[in-house]
Amino acid sequence: MKKLALLGAAHIHTPGFVKRLLDRKDVQVKSVWDHDSERAAKNAAALNNAAVASEPSAIWNDSDIDAVIICSETNRHADLVNGSAAAGKHMFVEKPLGFSGTDAQVMAKAIRQAGVIFQTGYFMRGMPIYQFLRQKLQEGLFGKVTRIRLSNCHAGSLRGYFDSDWSWMADPAIAGCGAFGDLGTHVLDLLLWWCGTPERVTADTAVATGRYGQCDECGEGLLRFPDGCIASLAAGWVDVADPVKVLISGVEGHACVIGNQLYLTSAKLEGADGVTAWTDLPPALPHAFELFLDALNGKKVPLVTPEEAALRSVVMDAMYQAAKKKQWVNVPASCEK
Repeated sequence: MKKLALLGAAHIHTPGFVKRLLDRKDVQVKSVWDHDSERAAKNAAALNNAAVASEPSAIWNDSDIDAVIICSETNRHADLVNGSAAAGKHMFVEKPLGFSGTDAQVMAKAIRQAGVIFQTGYFMRGMPIYQFLRQKLQEGLFGKVTRIRLSNCHAGSLRGYFDSDWSWMADPAIAGCGAFGDLGTHVLDLLLWWCGTPERVTADTAVATGRYGQCDECGEGLLRFPDGCIASLAAGWVDVADPVKVLISGVEGHACVIGNQLYLTSAKLEGADGVTAWTDLPPALPHAFELFLDALNGKKVPLVTPEEAALRSVVMDAMYQAAKKKQWVNVPASCEK
């Protein structure tokens, strides 16, 4: 049985991860650390009375611990990731990897050099529709792709998701971003997974309710790719509905996802009439967190690479810079996919 430690328990997804850990028979959480002692004790109790570590170093120096789960505030990622890499601990790091593009790239290098198993929380890759669309983009079903639009929105601000325990997530000084970065990073991951690295980006963000001060509550990004494709991203916490998740337009095909149903139009694919929902899809993959636990136990599963995770932070950082400057920002050519 693999022994794990929870290294930071601040993220809103932590309770879900705790439940997943308790449901597994092949892993055990030995220790929990958080700079907030009450939060550490609460999660340690939930994890079958795991030990509460006084410092991260107590976890790093414990040879019995195989891996760490980092769910801290984003501005603590660098110290925790770099320390875990130096200690040779496998790691799951909740998204986004970096507070900025710069620290994300430093972390990716440390993780790669340590040779440890890495994963982050880009769970949307495992969904059947998104796997299928990636495959068809690679096969050229759409011909030359001219436009892609992705959206990931919910009513977090309207429903007070970040009013209490998770309030740091609405403080860009701690989280590194607001709603656009928080939810937008998921669809940014899909877009880069499908299309590679953009040449340049721009964006704008807005405060809608003011519930969290000047933290952005919604945003739109525009990305230009080397092949000429123009993509846009929408993300926000102030949406009462978000029915249209994907639009892909190519000179030989079209796809849209409406209400979690895929509609395809293409003469290259029998039955793709754009009217009937397309249901011939690959099976869903386990959640990204489950894939990490599977990898720890020796299964060969698809994971997000450290370089991929860092690139998402670099591109999102560039979009926030663009929003601040009100201009296009070039994505560094040195960024690795």
